[in-house]
Amino acid sequence: MTTNPPAIHFNQTRFCISAAKLSQCPSDSTAEIAFAGRSNAGKSSAINVLTQQTKLARTSKTPGRTQLLNFFDLNLQGLRIVDLPGYGYAKVPVAMKEHWQKHLDEYLQKREVLRCVVLVMDIRHPMKEFDEMMVQWCQNTGMRLHVLLTKADKLKRGPVQSTLLQVRKALKERLGDSVSVQAFSALKHTGVQELQQLISELMIPWYGSDGYATDEHSTE
Repeated sequence: MTTNPPAIHFNQTRFCISAAKLSQCPSDSTAEIAFAGRSNAGKSSAINVLTQQTKLARTSKTPGRTQLLNFFDLNLQGLRIVDLPGYGYAKVPVAMKEHWQKHLDEYLQKREVLRCVVLVMDIRHPMKEFDEMMVQWCQNTGMRLHVLLTKADKLKRGPVQSTLLQVRKALKERLGDSVSVQAFSALKHTGVQELQQLISELMIPWYGSDGYATDEHSTE
């Protein structure tokens, strides 16, 4: 009889390690989902609400941990979410921005266990230049993309639905079935269950009932 893999208990997520470049990242395991977004789009708040914690992903308006790749272990062996450096990097020298961007690009291009990018956008200001860069990367590589339109509590229901449909239509035309879009509010906890369900559906198939990658999905 086949045993179904256990569910992901997001509230058991724990910080693993911060990495400045690909060589410092944890060894490739079974699956990772990366969160990306412009500075102040609400990425850290989304991760904290997703994991039912308050300080797992630190929120800050100044460079610090935001310049690093931050890895968090879910309660299942080898499954991780990754907090990518925020686009913008506040007010720092151009050379430093280019340095961080280089290592971010390297992670996106070479990290074999990356299964999906969750792109966080402020619903009031979607599809800015840096968002477009990430969408283009996903389009070029065929990477699964999920868009979180955050801060939905800042708008009334009508504008929320209008923006949601507009962004969804534009991205579907480019990425087809490999993209999904949802409204989200960390303050009101809107869309949290939808996000948890998506992550579970994407990651559980890479997790064996014995706690390790299945033979079919092993990265070794």
